Amino acid sequence: MSRRLCFALDLVNDAAKIAEYERFHAPGGVWPQIVDDIHAQGIEGMEIWRTGDRMVMIATVADDYPRNRDIPAAYDAWEALMWTFQKALPHAAPGQKWVPMTRIFDLGEQQGSAA
Repeated sequence: MSRRLCFALDLVNDAAKIAEYERFHAPGGVWPQIVDDIHAQGIEGMEIWRTGDRMVMIATVADDYPRNRDIPAAYDAWEALMWTFQKALPHAAPGQKWVPMTRIFDLGEQQGSAA
């Protein structure tokens, strides 16, 4: 059984940098070693959504996420490159990128007026 996790992060508020960041995340843009590492962590699916300079990542993860793995050599280079586009949320811990979000609403848990 898998579960979904949501995270938030901001981008540097610069249209050219945002466009370049999006090119890095277009199909075929993420380095293959990074894609392999994402899967190795137990992430079964991932989407990143953006509005303005705010991003939300939705990850579908396996029950044993996060898995121990051998971190690829390219990981640090990818993260350093991505930090040139990203900026931490104001309430993030020092060095923290993607901040976990807390679900506060689920339509399936609500009761409508229809019988």
